[in-house]
Amino acid sequence: MGASKRVAELACQFVASQAQHIQAVDGILPVPTKFSAVRFGNVLDSAGSVVPLFRKQIAEGGPLTVTHEDVTRFFMTIPEASQLVIQASAMSTGGEVFLLDMGEPVRVYDLAKRMVELATRNVDREIEIKITGLRPGEKLYEELLVDASSSEETAHQKIYKSIERGPSVEKISQQLELLTNALTEQDLDAVLAVLQGLVEGYQENCRTAN
Repeated sequence: MGASKRVAELACQFVASQAQHIQAVDGILPVPTKFSAVRFGNVLDSAGSVVPLFRKQIAEGGPLTVTHEDVTRFFMTIPEASQLVIQASAMSTGGEVFLLDMGEPVRVYDLAKRMVELATRNVDREIEIKITGLRPGEKLYEELLVDASSSEETAHQKIYKSIERGPSVEKISQQLELLTNALTEQDLDAVLAVLQGLVEGYQENCRTAN
């Protein structure tokens, strides 16, 4: 998971904490909105998924581009992901980060090979799979989404709740304000400083020159 996604989770938890302190208006206390996050891996055939890209590359005659032969990712179907997100939202009391059990990781190269095999079956043509190399900051393997040391079970066997320790609400509020100012001023150094202050273990991997 990238640092920006972790910041989004922390922002969601901050908003959830603020929702618990809504003041009554004209003696009427509005029902607070529940804010929670659901963390999961890749959804097959969704926008941004590698499957539509491979399908497009196959239609164009190839090659299919894979960054590394051993790169692995977790995958889930659209119906399964949708159902689990709805289930998680029903469990929420506000501020949780839920984790979905994505099963075993899949080699992206194997997925590409299988799609090529299906596309060229009984057809007299070959489609190349080209290894392009890992991009700056790209991980070879995704970390386990569900780890017994940092999550706990819920009533659903495929939904877990994160018990990761994060910064205080006060620090999140302060850092998000700094992030807003840094983005407004397009100050990359200040943005990276906020990421380092908010995301435990974050290290800058690359810097793209303009």
